[in-house]
Amino acid sequence: MPLFVVLLVAVVAELAVLVAVGHAIGVLPTIGLLVAAAFLGSWLLRREGRRALGEFREAARTRRPPAHEMSDGVLIAAGGLLIIVPGFISDVCGLVCLFPPTRALLRKRMVRAAEKRSQAVQDQVWLHTQRVYREHGATAPGDDVIDGEVVSVTEDDETGHSGPQLPRTRRPGGPSHA
Repeated sequence: MPLFVVLLVAVVAELAVLVAVGHAIGVLPTIGLLVAAAFLGSWLLRREGRRALGEFREAARTRRPPAHEMSDGVLIAAGGLLIIVPGFISDVCGLVCLFPPTRALLRKRMVRAAEKRSQAVQDQVWLHTQRVYREHGATAPGDDVIDGEVVSVTEDDETGHSGPQLPRTRRPGGPSHA
């Protein structure tokens, strides 16, 4: 339902802008601007798509993760889709996705949003796991209890000098040391 509302608002906004521009400059210049934006967008889409594909191939060839190239590909595809939709608002949004400098800004925001979402999902999974363990009476991961005793080191240690001493420990397979 929220997606339907967003699409309805977008269509109404596009029509309002088209009518306003049509009244301001006339019908034929408005159609001319729409066609010019479509040509510019398709040229940019083709150019940036080829560039992103080449960078993706280079990343695959050098065996490095293509995260940058994948996010660029998503933004280029979104820009191309927005250019295809008739209207000035969608054309401007599509061109923003296609221009490399603005795409870099969008990519940074997209990565930050994905990291935040990933952290939120991890937190939710951790909380759910803790709750399920506790509901079943089990010790949850991270709540491990290690049985043992505390040994206090006194000043009267067998070494003969006073002051805090390190507790004696045994190395596996070796003599004890202080």
